[in-house]
Amino acid sequence: MNYTAIDFETAQGKRNSICQVGLVRVENQKVIEKLSILVRPPDNYYFYHNTKIHGLTSINTQNSPNFDVVWKQIEPFIKNQHVVAHNGFGFDFPVLNVTLAHYGIHTPEYEKHCTLKIFKKKLNLLCQEYRIPLNHHDALSDAMACAKLFHLYLRDLK
Repeated sequence: MNYTAIDFETAQGKRNSICQVGLVRVENQKVIEKLSILVRPPDNYYFYHNTKIHGLTSINTQNSPNFDVVWKQIEPFIKNQHVVAHNGFGFDFPVLNVTLAHYGIHTPEYEKHCTLKIFKKKLNLLCQEYRIPLNHHDALSDAMACAKLFHLYLRDLK
């Protein structure tokens, strides 16, 4: 199965405040593309708590594109694809939907998969267990870990 692993970091409690996108595209069991994109959230406003988690501030994203610009780059990796995220149903998929709605963009169809639902453990604990490198709350590192976990899941299905 070909799939896209994705992770979002947000600047604040609002679901439309994406400040970083991490995306890993896997085709024929090989990573063919990795993207880490800083995004300027609305008003470029950050909550202290969010910055404490991922380390990003308004200085990091002051010259970054808004999500509607970034969407043009990542849409082909999501639209009509299998998309996997850790805690996807609780966070990443709603964040994408709310952000797209904020910019007046139609949410495309895609098949959703969640490694939290599959493995029932936190990402950092799974990475320790399976010896997967992780720089937790860096969107690209989280997406890469999620891609590796989904690969293990698919392998075990065979």
